[in-house]
Amino acid sequence: MIPPESAADFLDRHGWQGAEILPLAGDASFRRYFRVQCGDRRAVLMDAPPPHEDPRPFVAIADWLGQVGLVAPRVLAQDLDRGLLLLDDLGDSRMREALDENPQAERDLYETAVDVLVHLHRQAPMAGLLPHGLDEWLTELRLFPEWYLPAVESDPINLDEWDDAWRQVLEPVASDGLGPVTVLRDYHAENVMLVDGRGGIERFGLLDFQDALAGHPAYDLVSVLEDARRDVPPALERDMIDRYLAKAGVGSRFEAAYWALAAQRNTRILGVFCRLWKRDGKERYKQFQPRMWGLLERDLAQPGLEPVRSWFDSHVPHAFRASAWQADA
Repeated sequence: MIPPESAADFLDRHGWQGAEILPLAGDASFRRYFRVQCGDRRAVLMDAPPPHEDPRPFVAIADWLGQVGLVAPRVLAQDLDRGLLLLDDLGDSRMREALDENPQAERDLYETAVDVLVHLHRQAPMAGLLPHGLDEWLTELRLFPEWYLPAVESDPINLDEWDDAWRQVLEPVASDGLGPVTVLRDYHAENVMLVDGRGGIERFGLLDFQDALAGHPAYDLVSVLEDARRDVPPALERDMIDRYLAKAGVGSRFEAAYWALAAQRNTRILGVFCRLWKRDGKERYKQFQPRMWGLLERDLAQPGLEPVRSWFDSHVPHAFRASAWQADA
């Protein structure tokens, strides 16, 4: 977490001469974040180094989210060629840690998380977003046979059978007529800041939305309620699904899509976390795999998931599931 060599010059050119640059966070990508302090002013420096990262989508989506009444960091200064952005500092209170410190706030915060999505989904999707539909879902799912199965030393599989099982489950979702909406794709408790002095949906400061696509409204609800890094009680998940159904005015088609996309997302993440470990050397992601299996097995038990559930029962024995990762949890 050493600031890039160009950071001081960038800050000097934009009125932050002599600012202190302190490490703040990294994430699963090549992006890094630093807190910038200059007198009584504070901001956040994003380092999104080319060619690995492109900060332009973040800039465009942050601006659009503000236009539709949601809170995202304002861009104070930018050097796109160097991948540097100076952003509003949304504070120190992140939803994840706020819940750890005050579990009694769980229902209130998840209700707000749902309300943010209801508001977002009432907007036409942001112009220019790429689609997130059946073809993309099937492509993402290939991460499981490509990275997860080799990591547990499973035999290779017939990819046509894999694709066919998932196609049976996901084709009805792709044609259910819901959406498209702007899908943030990584909407969960570690990507939400609680902004002081604000209430309602404006209390939520959104982060990590640069990979947004135009897709199904159930996807981000899955993301926040089936959190890879935090246990959300099943009863609360049920209540929040019902809250979304009532507020958005959608019914059984949405719920069927919710469980299908939950299974899709959690299967993909099992592969992503193995890739982060094997390719990028980020072993800490192994600890999340038992939770991911707990979520996926609950998803697979839902009506409509029979083709995929049958495939997993035939090809992924229990020794290759959560128990394979228990020592790392």
